[in-house]
Amino acid sequence: MAKKINWHKLADAATELPWQSNNMLITEVAGKKVTLAQSGGRVYAFAYKCPHASGIMADGFIDATGNVVCPLHRYKFNMQNGRNTTGEGYYLKTYAVEERDGGIFLGMEESGLFGWL
Repeated sequence: MAKKINWHKLADAATELPWQSNNMLITEVAGKKVTLAQSGGRVYAFAYKCPHASGIMADGFIDATGNVVCPLHRYKFNMQNGRNTTGEGYYLKTYAVEERDGGIFLGMEESGLFGWL
C-alpha cells in the first residue's frame, strides 16, 4: 500500500525564502527540521542532519557537481535521491519538492503511530 503524501506550502516563490550565502536554509515542516537547498534553478529538501555524525547539513555547502557536502567530514550526497556519492554507504533522507502556480510545496509521507503503522 502506497503511503499518502501530505503537501506543505513553504513559500509563494523561492525568492521569498531566507537563503543563507551557501544557498541553504533550515525550516520546520510538520514539526520536523528540514534543510532546503537551491541549486541549478531548483529547490531540494533533505534531512536536517547528516546520517554519519549528525553534522548540520545547512552548515555545509553545495559542490561544483551539485552535491550537498556535510560540514563535519565532507561526505557528499546527491540532493535528488540522497545517495552518498563519496562511497561511505550512507543515505541522506530526501523529500519531494514541487514548484507550482500556488507556490513551493514540500511533500512528506504520512506516518501512523511511531512512524511505522
